[in-house]
Amino acid sequence: MDWQDEGVLMSMRTHGEASAIIEVFTLSHGRHAGVVRGGASRKMAATLQPGTQLAVTWRARLEDHLGSFTVEPTHSRAALLENRLGLAGLSAICAMLHVTLPERAPHPSLWHATMALLHALETNPDWPALYLRWELTLLDEMGFGLDLSRCAVTGSRDDLAFVSPKTGRAVSHVGAGEWANRLFPLPQCLMGQGGATHAEITQGLTIMGHFLLRELTETLSNKPLPEARTRLLHLLSKPA
Repeated sequence: MDWQDEGVLMSMRTHGEASAIIEVFTLSHGRHAGVVRGGASRKMAATLQPGTQLAVTWRARLEDHLGSFTVEPTHSRAALLENRLGLAGLSAICAMLHVTLPERAPHPSLWHATMALLHALETNPDWPALYLRWELTLLDEMGFGLDLSRCAVTGSRDDLAFVSPKTGRAVSHVGAGEWANRLFPLPQCLMGQGGATHAEITQGLTIMGHFLLRELTETLSNKPLPEARTRLLHLLSKPA
């Protein structure tokens, strides 16, 4: 059996003397691994870089086999190798997709959001705010979207200032009352409103990390979120 799809390379590791096992995030087949014959060669080194967009063909005798890929690059992001923050963003995206998505399950909305974010890494200096919004989408795909539309206590859409660490719902100043110190401060950038400093984005990512880690407890076996994400937060927290 076989299929063709478009995707982005997430990771590559050598397999035997000359082959490689790659993992790609595809539009119609989700996170999918396969062998690339000759993938460990110097000729293929430039192609099999994380972030490279590929046209892929997968073949296997049975559906549950690892199978093999033939790949054709459609867009390289090699320029990000010279951009420390951009490379950190790319690494975090690949790492988070790996730990959050089940294998071979399509997530078309997330795929399109990921392609837009990868494009922003190359073209938009304000991409960290888009990364934060992307993690919101990622959490939603996992079945636990935050509800920041109205106060969980009063129902009001105004003066939203906090996020409940238990429910992921927004809370206003009035609704929080004496419980305010037990809630996360809600940065406006988490709601997609206005510009954002790296400090505000880091604050938003800290909130996202709380919920992602909680939802991934079983998957991660009580380990922390990927080091690549931690590295991105570290870079964003540094003074500009």
